[in-house]
Amino acid sequence: MNERERLGSRLGFIMLSAGCAIGCGNVWKFPWMCGQYGGGGFVVVYILCLLLLGLPVMVMEFAAGRASQASPVHMFGKLERRRGTWDFWGYIFLLGNIALMAFYTVVTGWIFYYFFRFLIGSTDTLGFVPMITNPTVNVVFLLVTVVAAFVILSFNLQGGLERVTKYMMCALLVLMLVLAVHSMRLPGAKAGLSFYLVPDFSKINGSVVVGAMNQAFFTLSLGIGSMAIFGSYIGKERSLMGEASHVIVLDTAVAIIAGLIMFPACFSYGVEVDAGPSLLFNTMATVFNNMAGGRWWGTLFFLFMVFAAMSTVLAVCENILAMVRELTGWSRPKGSLICGIGIFLLGLTTALGYSVLHFQPFAEGSAWLDFWDFIVSTNALPLGSLAFALFCCNRFGWGWDAFLAEANTGKGLKVKPWMKPLFRWFVPVAVLFIYIYGLATFSWR
Repeated sequence: MNERERLGSRLGFIMLSAGCAIGCGNVWKFPWMCGQYGGGGFVVVYILCLLLLGLPVMVMEFAAGRASQASPVHMFGKLERRRGTWDFWGYIFLLGNIALMAFYTVVTGWIFYYFFRFLIGSTDTLGFVPMITNPTVNVVFLLVTVVAAFVILSFNLQGGLERVTKYMMCALLVLMLVLAVHSMRLPGAKAGLSFYLVPDFSKINGSVVVGAMNQAFFTLSLGIGSMAIFGSYIGKERSLMGEASHVIVLDTAVAIIAGLIMFPACFSYGVEVDAGPSLLFNTMATVFNNMAGGRWWGTLFFLFMVFAAMSTVLAVCENILAMVRELTGWSRPKGSLICGIGIFLLGLTTALGYSVLHFQPFAEGSAWLDFWDFIVSTNALPLGSLAFALFCCNRFGWGWDAFLAEANTGKGLKVKPWMKPLFRWFVPVAVLFIYIYGLATFSWR
């Protein structure tokens, strides 16, 4: 391998890291989970999980990546005190990223499809179920997503991924603000805002806490090394608590604004807020088809969704590419081609899961998407986050002192000594407890 690539600016790092965090998790998954778990109460628990669990784990990922100057597949091996003890986690991280792309690229393809249909003005017969049960639509738009991602990644880091992501993220934020203002001016928006922003604490239970933690890790792409890779691309000018805080603030802002777009519109047009994964697609299509200028508002909305989803696809595929290149020594173009083919073939399971490749892993109505999401959201993300907490804060891993020195190098917010119990004890105990509770209460059948 040649000398490790670098990002060209601090803005590029923040936008790239935020781009990995911001995506379908914010705008597709956060609203439907918020709707299913009772609105404002879920939002409160979700924000607490971001601050108490997400922020510490992100700092640890950034620190491990920057200190090791390696991709997640070799990161723990370079930092651990006793060689060989933690090596296997690198391969777990690689598999977690691949499993995420096995369904995330398909969901991104759905968003491309909706954008295309609104752009050409063909929305009369547009629906979620007809879309997911159409093999041609799923395969074609999966291919569009994967080809677009790996063509961009085949260029060098600054010329490809960093440049594209900065422009996409800026456009995303502007479009979201415009749509949020529009939604909040709709008749009936007040009821939607009340459901979304006024917590009903009677609805908070163990399942809400499990959902909030898994959503926090999912939306920040934590626990599979997706953030660690970007830590390995930056210098030591800035401390990592501040950088992680900036990313989380951007990520949370996008999720909150997404709710400001969705829930006022749902209540204004009488659309159910607990529709699940189809909420984004069916709800927004209904809303746009019943409003003045809906075709163009819909085109704008799904354009920003393309930006959000592709920023995560690009970031996670960059992680996969970096790990594969470290294992094989391939060039960036060769690695991009081979990884792109592999992701496309694996994504076919989800793309055809509602039509040709029927598979019901859990309760009635579940499919390949639910299987991959279970692997990633319910298992890989919390277990990987637990591994980072144990590795960074204990002598049998990297060690607290080494982690603290790396995290606090540079200007900016520091990890304070009083935070040690939060990082070393609270994070792993809370994650493990919530993970076990989640498995015990999971709807297996």
